[in-house]
Amino acid sequence: MDLNSIMATQLSDLQQTVQMSVLQKALNMNTTAAVQLLNQMPEQPQATHPYKGSVIDVQV
Repeated sequence: MDLNSIMATQLSDLQQTVQMSVLQKALNMNTTAAVQLLNQMPEQPQATHPYKGSVIDVQV
């Protein structure tokens, strides 16, 4: 195996590693941002169910 082939293989491996690292950091940043948004949401009372607990007339 010649030196150019070895270097090309190593460069390809390095590019894949850097790409995975960048993708992982972007995913972590998006996850952090989502958690921050959820934590900033104001606490609101639960919405009532449209029919749960009420009487439904099923006569024909």
